[in-house]
This record gives sequence, structure tokens and C-alpha cells, in this order.
Amino acid sequence: MASVHESLYFNPMMTNGVVHANVFGIKDWVTPYKIAVLVLLNEMGRTGEGAVSLMERRRLNQLLLPLLQGPDITLSKLYKLIEESCPQLANSVQIRIKLMAEGELKDMEQFFDDLSDSFSGTEPEVHKTSVVGLFLRHMILAYSKLSFSQVFKLYTALQQYFQNGEKKSVEDADMELTSREEGERKMEKEELDVSIREEEVSCSGPLSQKQAEFFLSQQASLLKNDETKALTPASLQKELNNLLKFNPDFAEAHYLSYLNNLRVQDVFSSTHSLLHYFDRLILTGAESKSNGEEGYGRSLRYAALNLAALHCRFGHYQQAELALQEAIRIAQESNDHVCLQHCLSWLYVLGQKRSDSYVLLEHSVKKAVHFGLPYLASLGIQSLVQQRAFAGKTANKLMDALKDSDLLHWKHSLSELIDTSIAQKTAIWRLYGRSTMALQQAQMLLSMNSLESVNAGVQQNNTESFAVALCHLAELHAEQGCFAAASEVLKHLKERFPPNSQHAQLWMLCDQKIQFDRAMNDGKYHLADSLVTGITALNSIEGVYRKAIVLQAQNQMSEAHKLLQKLLIHCQKIRNTEMVISVLLSVAELYWRSSSPTIALPVLLQALALSKEYRLQYLASETVLNLAFAQLILGIPEQALSLLHMAIEPILADGAVLDKGRAMFLVAKCQVASAASYDPLKKAEALEAAIENLNEAKNYFAKVDCKEQIRDVVYFQARLYHTLGKTQERNRCAMLFRQLHQELPSHGVPLINHL
Repeated sequence: MASVHESLYFNPMMTNGVVHANVFGIKDWVTPYKIAVLVLLNEMGRTGEGAVSLMERRRLNQLLLPLLQGPDITLSKLYKLIEESCPQLANSVQIRIKLMAEGELKDMEQFFDDLSDSFSGTEPEVHKTSVVGLFLRHMILAYSKLSFSQVFKLYTALQQYFQNGEKKSVEDADMELTSREEGERKMEKEELDVSIREEEVSCSGPLSQKQAEFFLSQQASLLKNDETKALTPASLQKELNNLLKFNPDFAEAHYLSYLNNLRVQDVFSSTHSLLHYFDRLILTGAESKSNGEEGYGRSLRYAALNLAALHCRFGHYQQAELALQEAIRIAQESNDHVCLQHCLSWLYVLGQKRSDSYVLLEHSVKKAVHFGLPYLASLGIQSLVQQRAFAGKTANKLMDALKDSDLLHWKHSLSELIDTSIAQKTAIWRLYGRSTMALQQAQMLLSMNSLESVNAGVQQNNTESFAVALCHLAELHAEQGCFAAASEVLKHLKERFPPNSQHAQLWMLCDQKIQFDRAMNDGKYHLADSLVTGITALNSIEGVYRKAIVLQAQNQMSEAHKLLQKLLIHCQKIRNTEMVISVLLSVAELYWRSSSPTIALPVLLQALALSKEYRLQYLASETVLNLAFAQLILGIPEQALSLLHMAIEPILADGAVLDKGRAMFLVAKCQVASAASYDPLKKAEALEAAIENLNEAKNYFAKVDCKEQIRDVVYFQARLYHTLGKTQERNRCAMLFRQLHQELPSHGVPLINHL
């Protein structure tokens, strides 16, 4: 293995026609591409102010920075970029490079000798300390350090670079003529673009330190804000491996490799890259130069802290705790309060399932405010709000706390946390069953001005908060039967967050859940069963719950009951109250479908107590509906009807379309059952009112294409029309029932067993 100190010694090297002269302060070397850029700069200085218009000069100035900082590109690509800015100057650059490449070595020597004249005179063309001036001085110094043999190799590389560029220009012209004649438009253009990119990569060779730093900072920024515009994981890793091959001690490249491996959930490679990053940071002395002897310990403690965060992300909580203990120990020895605050935050993350974790969190927020760490303080407040939401605190107190964190965000311009706060409000309103408020918050996040494009076409709306808000939107639209709108939202999510991106699991789970619900509504239980595997892979608890629902729908009651009981014990253990209530409702449904409504009542009362305690309004309303149905089966429809009047308002206001239909269907059945003891005139009025409610229920079920429920509704309507003596309406409903009954299989005990 090469020594980490090798880079301290001058070791000029030739690779792919590129001469390296990386000695101490020299961070650049001369390449044929950079000679072409130097020619461009020289021509810009020689061209008078009248020869180039103000707009052309402005475009050229904007072009210079990416040319100086970016990786080497082909000569044909460079010509094209200059021509787009100033066609006249592009022609001059092309002639000058041609004369140099087709001339002799002394032409290149003379060119570098003349570059120094740019700094001479009382009013020089270029200032020494400007960006262009520094670039010229670096190139002149790097060229002067070359031996004669290296100069000759550089000139040979320049000739080859020019010939490749000329050949490419001819190919481009031929390709354009061919495409015009044959009419092959799009495919050929795509193939041409790919070939250009491949040639650029192959001709670029190793990057200089400045080019590498620019490349790394650009890709890191894209990974954070707009992952779709960054290189694909495989391409980025290939470039990083190429970079590390020439400079294995480049610590920042190892860190970007760590971020890239996190995208594809590669635990081994990400750990390997993270450890290499801190090893290089310590061994190259980058930290000690700026922080003295303290730099060494600082790298060690932050290495342990990052390792703990990495293990926590992959669910390795025991290893994360050990790494965190090491970070705390080193930070305490160094009296580093900032590092200790970060450790305290991660301690909460590791122990948030414990009952006393809120004490750690409150302490963390107070300390973060004391030491002036607004980012950590805000994250702590938001975590505290999330914990209090799961503990059943009232919405107004939670929103007041989030308002305080928002003040911190706006005060310190923490735009990322503003987005997180709004996404959290969306989730809290959905948890409490207020879909209208959730929809409003999600749309507010999507329309915020801070989410507009920033420099270089980078979008800030490719963050986790944006993905969460869009997933909520898709689910809310699907709940209201707007499946086309939900599909459009999911399509946008798939474009914005490709399958290999780190937040893709959010829309994958959302998509699978919507497909599952549609399959269950349509009575396609085999299709729903096939989707369970995908849901389980993304969320094991959700997958088991939906497997039990499918088994129950397929009339496999004993298997469904065993699965639900296991899931109930697990959810109670991890304190997932929302899922506990959902499981209890499914268990109760299983009991009354097995003709045991009396056993279902204690289960429903337990679910109601939990939903009231944790202020889960929507689940409480759903539980009351189930209680009303159990009372209807037990023969007390009047009590059931009074219960329904309590629960139906929240369901009609914020509920899913399917639940609205079920509620109206149940109201109709209770009305019919209560009318059994009425006199004939009053009974007829009650039955007419029930038919109107059934029509409303049928419209709700039709929105979500729930054919099984529509079949039950039309059967019930046919019975009511028969009682009222309306033969024509009865026959119409009977025909609809027959069509649906032939199309759908009949599973379990029918819901309509009391008239």
C-alpha cells in the first residue's frame, strides 16, 4: 500500500497525455484543454471593446467560471460553448489553436512566454489576484516546472486533442446532414449526446485539486437538494474511484462516496468510506493545521458520532450506542459542548421508545438554546411535538410549539426546517383525522416561495419533506375517490424521486397501499394478496395488518385472528397506538362476522377508550360506527341510531369516501330496523328516508368502485321498494343486484340480516 505521505514529494507523472505538476502550493497542472482555455482568455484580452458587443462579453464572462472550475471537455464541445456566446471569438480561438497544433513546439513555448505580458503595464489586461489572474499564474508556474520531455509530451497531447476535436466536428456535421436527409430525429440525437459524454469522461483524465473540489461540492449540493440532477450512483462512484486512484488521500472524496453509498443503502461500503474519510482527515493533518492539537481529537469524536448516526440509520442500534458512548467520552475529555449536544440528540433518537425519553429531549432543547445552536434546538422542538402528538396532547398546544420553532427558522433562515415543520403539521392533522387541514398544510408546502429554483437550476423541493407532503396528497385524493389525481401525484413523485433515490421508499409504500385499497374495494382479493409482499418489504407492521385484512375478506377467520393477535401484542409493546386501535377494530369485525357481537363489544370499548385518550378523533368516530353496528345486530337500533348521530359528523366532514358510504348505509339500516314498530304511515316515511340515505351511500361507494358494497345497497333497496309496493324501482334494483352478484363472489356472512 502506498504511503499516505507520498503526496508531499514532487513526483511529476504522465497519464493519458496529461502532465501532473502537483508540488506543494501548485494545485493545477497543464492539460490540452486548459491550453485551449488560455487561448480563449488571450483572445478576449486582444479583442477590442468595439469588436465584441456588451451582451456577448457578458455571456463570455458567465461562461468563464464553469470553464475554469469544471472538468476538461472535448475541443468540439468547447467550440460550441464559445460559439453560443460569441461566434466571432470562437472562430479566432479555433484558428489560433489550429496554428499552434499544426505548427511546431516553439509556437507553444512562445504562447506561454507571451502570457506573462497580460500582467505588465500600468493598466494590465488581467489583475494578478482576480480569478482569471490566479488561473493564468498557476498555469504559467506549472508549465515552467516541466522538463523538456514533459513539454514535448504535452505538445503531443495537444496535437492529439486538436485532431480528436476536428474529427468530432466532421462527425457532427455528417450526422446532422444524415439526420436531415433520413428524418431520424430523436434517437440519433440521444445516441450522439451519449457518445459526447463518454468521450468527455475518457478525455478528461485525472482532475486537478480545484476541479475535484468543485466537482465534489457540486455533487454534494445536488445530493442534498435535487438528487435527480446528480450523477447516478454507479456513475458517481466510478468518477470517485477514478479520483481516488490518483489521490487516495482526498478526504472529501471519501465522504461523498459515503453519501453516495447511503443512497443505495449499502451499509458495508458506506461504513468503509466514512472511516476512510476520518482516517484521511487525521493523517493528512487537515484538522490540526486549523485547530492545532485539538484538531486530532475533534476528528475522532465526530468520526464516532457519524458512525453512530450511520448505524442508527440502518437499524443497528447496539453498535450505534457503542459508537455514541465513545463520542461522548472523547467530547467530555475535550470539553466540546457542541459535540455533546449532538450526542444528546442522538441519545434521544436511540432511546425514544423509552417512557422517560422526553426528559432527554427537553434537556437537549434547553442546552441547544443556551449554546446558540438554533438548528439542534428546532429539531428538538419538532421531535418533542411529534412525541407529544403520539402521547395524545391537544392539537392547539402542539401547533403553538411548532409556531415557536417556526420563529427560530425564520430568524436564522433555516429553510430546510421550515419545510420539515409544515410537513409535520400535515402529518399531525392526518393523525388527528382532520383531512381538510392536512390538505391545506400540504398545499402550503408545495406552493412556498422558498421551494422555487435556486442557482444552477437546482430545485430545493427534492427533500424528504416535499416527498412526505406529496404522499399525503396522493393518499388524501385516493381516499376521496380521485384516483386519477392520485396517479398524477404519484407519477410526479416517481419522476422527482427515482427508485434509486433515498426517499423513493415513501412513494413506493404510498403507491402499494393505494393499489391494495383499490383491489380490496373491487373484490380482487388475489391481487390485494400479491401486493402484501411489497408492502411488508417497505413496512413490516403495515404488511402484516393488510395480510390479516385479506385473510378476513377471504373468510379465513382463524388464520386472520392469529395474525391480528400477534400484531396486537407487538404494537402494544412498541406503543404504536394508531395501529393498536386499527387492529382492535379488525378483531371486533372478525367477531361480529363470526356471529359473536357480544364478544366484540369489550374490544370496541377498549378501542374507543384508547382513541379518546390519544385524541384520535377519526378512529374514535370509526369505533363508534362499529359499536352502533354491534348494537344493531343485538336488536337495539334506537341506541345505535343515537350513537350514529354522535359519530357521523366528523366522518362526513373529514372521512374517506368509503367510510362515508358505510356510515350512510348503517344509518339507513338503523332507520329501517327502528321503523318496525311504527304505524304504517310513519313507517313509509321512515323507509323513504332510508332509501334516500341508501342512494347517497351508493354514490359514495361508486366513487371508489366498491362493487361489493353497491351490491348490498341495491339488494337492500330492492327489499325496501318491495315493501313500499314500488314494483318498477324494485325490479331495477333487483337487476343491478343480479348483475353484481354474478360478477362478484360471496364471502362470509352477509351484512344485511335484519329488516
